[in-house]
Amino acid sequence: MTVETHHQMASFIWNICNLLRGPYKRNEYRRVILPLTVLRRFDCILAPTKDAAIIEYNKIKHKGESIISHRMCAITGVRFYNLSKLDFSKLLDDSNQLAPNLNGYINSFSPNVREIIERFEFADEIRKMAEKNLLYQVVKEFARIDLSPEKIDNLQMGYIFEELIRIGAEQSNEEAGEHFTPREVIKLMVNLLLTPEHDLAQSYVVKTIYDPACGTGGMLSEAEHYIRQLNKDAQPHLFGQDWNDGAWAICRSDLLIKGEEANNVKLGCSFTMDGFPDARFDYMLANPPFGVTWKQQEKYITDEHNRLGYKGRFGAGLPRINDGALLFLQHMISKMRTLEEGGSRIGIVFNGSPLFTGDAGQGESEIRRWIIENDWLEAIVALPEQLFYNTGISTYIWIITNRKIPERKKKIQLIDARNFWVPMRKSLGNKRRQVGDGEDGRPDQISDITRIYGSFIHDESRELTIDGVIKKLKVSKILDNDDFGYHKITVERPLRLNFQASIERIKLLESQSGFRNLAFSNKKNEAVRTLEIEQGIARQNQIRSFLMFFGKESQEKLYKDRKEFLSDLRKLDRAQDIKLSATELKAVMEALSKRDETAEICRDRNENPEPDPQLRDTEIIPLKENIEDYFKREVIPYVPDAWIDHGKTKVGYEIPLNRLFYVYEPPRPLDEIEADIKDLESTILGLLQQINNDKEVKQ
Repeated sequence: MTVETHHQMASFIWNICNLLRGPYKRNEYRRVILPLTVLRRFDCILAPTKDAAIIEYNKIKHKGESIISHRMCAITGVRFYNLSKLDFSKLLDDSNQLAPNLNGYINSFSPNVREIIERFEFADEIRKMAEKNLLYQVVKEFARIDLSPEKIDNLQMGYIFEELIRIGAEQSNEEAGEHFTPREVIKLMVNLLLTPEHDLAQSYVVKTIYDPACGTGGMLSEAEHYIRQLNKDAQPHLFGQDWNDGAWAICRSDLLIKGEEANNVKLGCSFTMDGFPDARFDYMLANPPFGVTWKQQEKYITDEHNRLGYKGRFGAGLPRINDGALLFLQHMISKMRTLEEGGSRIGIVFNGSPLFTGDAGQGESEIRRWIIENDWLEAIVALPEQLFYNTGISTYIWIITNRKIPERKKKIQLIDARNFWVPMRKSLGNKRRQVGDGEDGRPDQISDITRIYGSFIHDESRELTIDGVIKKLKVSKILDNDDFGYHKITVERPLRLNFQASIERIKLLESQSGFRNLAFSNKKNEAVRTLEIEQGIARQNQIRSFLMFFGKESQEKLYKDRKEFLSDLRKLDRAQDIKLSATELKAVMEALSKRDETAEICRDRNENPEPDPQLRDTEIIPLKENIEDYFKREVIPYVPDAWIDHGKTKVGYEIPLNRLFYVYEPPRPLDEIEADIKDLESTILGLLQQINNDKEVKQ
């Protein structure tokens, strides 16, 4: 079954929504479609063993629940069962009792299925459809659909579930990045993650796979499929968690149908309700939501960060509140096995933000620093745009591991796969492109990207067609960990001020808050407040008069040395018994001063130059370069009086992938551009002439 066929089947199912128009809004259709699709799938799976199961149940129905469960599962061959004599076809035999019969049929499922259906809150929809006389027609339409494993296998059913949820998400205007990763992207992730794993071919090897944002379970299913293709005797154990009830229900249904341990899929937020607090996993994959806020979880996450530090999950840092993607990565890293236990490998899909967002010392940069300095980042693959169903933004696969092979240690591989795509025959939402998987005549671009990753060659190139032109482009960069780090230094320059007690500058005193606040009082007692304000106004007048007198005495001298100015001011202050307070003196200094490059340097009590905040600047210096050498070469020749405030120096990390692969292409020669412009002018003039001729003919 091709992707287009999955789309057709999902569209056929979704078209049943035409029956719901009126009582249901478009964004409410999935409340009916998803649970009924899940129920119909269960119904079709149990159909071949239905009669045998009922016969056996009648024999043992007085036994304990555990005995009944064991015997029923043995007969059905799956980890669930239904004790009702009804199925979708028989439900239609009594249209008057359809609603209670359907509820009874659902309640006759084993507890694990009932829990799934309860999460859909489907009982409310049954009641609503019955009241609106829609229930019979809707159930009748679903009874016509064959969702048996013989018709549609588990992998194909997963595609259909995802397509149904995608359509529902579009109609609900949900955020981009909230749902799934396309299957070819999952396949590429799994290839990158598992290709180096030689022990997967061992007989009955046991591997654990975890996805903390599992959605409908697509990544888990693809990873399991890859391992079982490689080794049919392998035993992959799947674990996942998601806080979306519908996605969780479908993922759990999928595991139940395949005979997996469905209890390994937990419902709830991975940050605040970690379903596997003490577990460690061999492999982890995730496509966390892009650019989604973690405001709801802020208190819990911040508390863990402050209380546990690196002993918790978020010790490295906290990203900005509007994008929690890097929190997922920290959460996954906390679940890596130790090297003694065999280590772990992680694949995660991000948008561009985690590559570079955050300045040195800020949360995102500190998280990148922690990952890179621990030598966990193995590779990043830049993917084509327009790959995802509900967003066209650029995306990247990060590969993280704590057991790099020797040649990859202290190295990071960047792969530019942005041009590895083919157009979709038919767009699915925002998905207009796909990475070729070698099927249906498409090139096997997944294998080629995997080969580039495996060959681990710096500046490896490929011939690629860009806008119809074949170009040879570099697609792989191998860089040292330190190449992504930098020192951010603060460059200070001395404060130079002149001072003058002129009429113009004395007027500026009114703009100083320290001076204005002298005539302000927040006392509640009216008499006391009035008295304080009057005293403040009197003090302001006293200071104004004093400064006018100082200006007259100094003949409005322009002081270019702050020390000299302060000496003369304080001498007159003592003589006049003004006694300026520290706040008043600060306001006076601010009002009477101006920056002056020719003035003497202002110094503190230890004779050290004071920095001028307005001249403060920063420089980004590669981690591999000596700070002093850079400063002498790039700064001192232009500002000889500058110095570095080493107390403010910070280390930052960013991954400028786009810049590293950028290739400059010179513009076309001017004569070619000029010729094109002239051709356009001629064309426009011709069109205008034709319009004028047409007007003359009509007249």
